[in-house]
Amino acid sequence: MHIDVIPSPTPAFKALVDTHVTFCDGTAPAESCHRLPISALFAPDITVWGAFDGDELVGMGALKQLSPTAGEIKSMHTLAVARGKGTARAILNTILDAGAKRGMTTFWLETGVHPDFAAARALYSAQGFTECGPFGTYVSDPHSTFMTKTLEATT
Repeated sequence: MHIDVIPSPTPAFKALVDTHVTFCDGTAPAESCHRLPISALFAPDITVWGAFDGDELVGMGALKQLSPTAGEIKSMHTLAVARGKGTARAILNTILDAGAKRGMTTFWLETGVHPDFAAARALYSAQGFTECGPFGTYVSDPHSTFMTKTLEATT
């Protein structure tokens, strides 16, 4: 498996986003689904990564720059065939490393509370994220869990 930046949407990426949308839509009402459409994912303040098994795109994740020192993890999704193989952890670590190299020390994310998100919440917790209140433009929502992680300053 290898992780690469995806500079623009491809048919495989669009198919993965469609899978992500279907997954999210099955877990919460539309107003509680905070995923970004493909057009918004390729904005100047967002970097998208893909996890590839050979040539097959099996996972994705993105980093939205909120400020010079803060970023939001967006659109994390791994295809069912790649789950349990470390794919999501590899994507998340790639995102955190890239953010740290850009000077980010605080990371935020929103994920679902539905049982289908249990593995994602466990991954984030294992990587040092802790639950917090809503951030940015988010508001309290019974279908959302908000998490944050602060990196140690390096000098």
